[in-house]
Amino acid sequence: MGINEPVATFSACFGAPFLVWHPAVYAEMLAQKMDEHKCDAWLLNTGWTGGGVGVGSRMSLNFTRKMVDAIFSGELKESEYDTMPVFDLNIPRSLRGVPDSILSPRRAWGNPSAYDEQLVKLAHLFKSNMHEYDDRVSEGVKAAGPFFNVPQLPDLHASRSSS
Repeated sequence: MGINEPVATFSACFGAPFLVWHPAVYAEMLAQKMDEHKCDAWLLNTGWTGGGVGVGSRMSLNFTRKMVDAIFSGELKESEYDTMPVFDLNIPRSLRGVPDSILSPRRAWGNPSAYDEQLVKLAHLFKSNMHEYDDRVSEGVKAAGPFFNVPQLPDLHASRSSS
């Protein structure tokens, strides 16, 4: 009650209460298996796009299907990419049947500065959450994370100075 916008929560491996081992063990196992089998990992936005609460909308299932098909066909692996600042994720520039603006979260938002602000806030939430695992995660797993170039949070009150 009283919550007007989503609140970020983190659950290790999407099921922390059910994990037998520390999440770092699963991260190490995943890294080892990916290396052993020379496989790729893809992050797919199947949730929200185009803006924050009250502005954006659910990702189209049709676009999600096209992205999954492009992964399986190998089309996505052959794409050209841009790098998302802060999270260092590679984002395809184009994909047949999917609007380019959908592929780039920043372009999908109508207000790029609002997107940038939310991106930095989200990065800080991830960074703060990862401190819980610092003592058990190897340097290799840490190096795979996007937590080295997180900008400072903007002073949100600076723009509200009285005139």
